[in-house]
Amino acid sequence: MSPRLWIKDPLAIFAEGAERGVVVEGSRIAELVRCGSEPAGSVEAAFDASGHVVVPGLVNAHHHFFQTLTRAHPSAINKELFPWLQALYPIWARLTPDTFRIAVRLALVELLLSGCTTAADHHYLFPRGLEGAIDIEVEEARALGIRMTITRGSMNRSQKDGGLPPDGVVQDEDAILADSERVLRLYHDPAPGSLVQIGLAPCSPFSVTKRLMQESAVLAQRFGAPLHTHLAETLDEERYCLETYGCRTVDLLEQVGWLTSRTWLAHGVHFSDKEIARLGRQHVGICHCATSNMVLASGICATKDIEAAGAPVGLGVDGSASNDASNMMEAVRHALMIGRLKYGAAAITHIDALRWATQGSARCLGRADIGRIAPDLEADLALYRLDEPRFSGAHDALAALVLCGAHRADRVMVAGKWRVIDGAPVDVDLGALLDAHKRAARTFA
Repeated sequence: MSPRLWIKDPLAIFAEGAERGVVVEGSRIAELVRCGSEPAGSVEAAFDASGHVVVPGLVNAHHHFFQTLTRAHPSAINKELFPWLQALYPIWARLTPDTFRIAVRLALVELLLSGCTTAADHHYLFPRGLEGAIDIEVEEARALGIRMTITRGSMNRSQKDGGLPPDGVVQDEDAILADSERVLRLYHDPAPGSLVQIGLAPCSPFSVTKRLMQESAVLAQRFGAPLHTHLAETLDEERYCLETYGCRTVDLLEQVGWLTSRTWLAHGVHFSDKEIARLGRQHVGICHCATSNMVLASGICATKDIEAAGAPVGLGVDGSASNDASNMMEAVRHALMIGRLKYGAAAITHIDALRWATQGSARCLGRADIGRIAPDLEADLALYRLDEPRFSGAHDALAALVLCGAHRADRVMVAGKWRVIDGAPVDVDLGALLDAHKRAARTFA
């Protein structure tokens, strides 16, 4: 039997019937402890959480780890999506295995420190020499103990074919599909509690062919893996789709066999009411990337309408060159603020934003074993202290996390193991990591 740990008497907790905390056994939550109660079974250890607000580990449903190397890059700041991409593609083409590895490590540590316990990375850039990018991500995730859905992205439609990416950063369709099958066979673990899952993620309608999307859907279905792509992020993308394919983005999605509950989409800003209804009927997930949508002036996702239609809504930080951070708690606050600007102050609460960042994102990834604090679910937890000046005077501890701008967790647990203690990542020399990352970033100046 695994020892039982009581995370005891939290200041506040984002769960019903757990006023006195939770009991963790092995990798799972064994028990919720109600107000006025004690654990039903014996406990071998207790952690005093009276100074902490406890929430389910945040689930980041969309990211591009490699972009940590090009934050606030002079070539790309103050641009909208298409010119931003055109400025950065040639720079990103210089990625090497060593610089990519350090970018991934930094992104994962940054996410953990913000309270994120599961991350979905959409890696679609495979310049010559970086064919093993997915293998590197798996190695780094396992070393840090974070849970990941790694989506094997792809681009095969370059400028010479009428696409947006330059010729040097795309791959041949057969090579993409062969490597997609390779990483699915090696790493995809669909079992509850798994730490690594693989998805397939052709990048966007303006960088892949219809056939690649169709074949990726067939392959994903064979392995029981999820599908992911960018969709309806900007009006430029909608115009491109109409001019190239003679249809809007959701029509294209249906044509290639992607209108399924195994699909989740990044952004989803420019859907019509009828398209939202179609996506809702098929339970296609939407990852709201509030920060990057504001940075690139792409628009505001219709989160409440999408959720009301029946589609899961999750949150993602998006790429660290369009955010320009990898902080999930910050993403929660931005989703709340921009949502209120669209729907009104009473329509979206801090509870909504936290729910999107946990249970909603988990549903986008097709996972029922994470995203909530409940018995038999994975013990993925984020604990925050409210002892900074920004929280002084706060009356609702849970609301304070979002409204007062929490951005760093004090403790983070993944699968029952502490991965952040006293605000520091376990077994990581953060100073050395930052020095190595800064050196790597200088090569992209």
